[in-house]
Amino acid sequence: MSKPTLFTLFSPRLLDIYDVSNSIVVIIDVFRATSTIATALYNGAIKIIPVDNVAKCIEIGNATPNSITAGERDGKIIEGLAHGNSPAEYSRNFIEGKTLVLTTTNGTKLLHMALKNGADEVITGSFPNLSAVCDHLIAAKKNVILGCSAWKDRINIEDTLFAGAVIHYIKAYFTIHCDSSLIAEQMYLLHKDDMKSFIRLTTHWHRLAAYGLEKDLEYCVTADVANVLPIFNNDALVIL
Repeated sequence: MSKPTLFTLFSPRLLDIYDVSNSIVVIIDVFRATSTIATALYNGAIKIIPVDNVAKCIEIGNATPNSITAGERDGKIIEGLAHGNSPAEYSRNFIEGKTLVLTTTNGTKLLHMALKNGADEVITGSFPNLSAVCDHLIAAKKNVILGCSAWKDRINIEDTLFAGAVIHYIKAYFTIHCDSSLIAEQMYLLHKDDMKSFIRLTTHWHRLAAYGLEKDLEYCVTADVANVLPIFNNDALVIL
């Protein structure tokens, strides 16, 4: 029996090249959307409604009981929304039992692109839920597309590192003929033991560290600290 395939996209601009209709698409936005999503659900959020624009975020938040509207553009909280995109904001005593309505610069945009293109299944991944993602992809036995949210369509290192980590742990179960997957895995292997030092070289680190978010970013490359599987179901990300 042939193994399912796995491909890695370094940018949302590449999504249209692939047929996602028979694939699980993993949305990767390490700094910080998918790290925040895993953390909020791990800490008891009922669901997370990802939206691709601010007006819709506010509209859905107003119509959803016991909800919190949150989002960022270029690393900063958006005017009109109550909270930002920091995992540290979503402790259990704050988020448990609530719905988070979230819009971000890159991650929620790619998620909606994958849905629009007919993805068979959409999940979100980051280092805080690395093992949950790997276990699910192995068990599902479906084709996989690792979708890096990048930064305004430009490749970034942190999403590539996470894709590489996933590939390293699950590659025995997949057919992988994909140069971007090879690049991602080799980058991860080269830097897996100095991750918190290496990310300090990235453009996204410099951009977000300017807002005092260093602790956030270190958390976002720490494995399995919020090890749940967010999966898109009935218009929201939930834990099934």
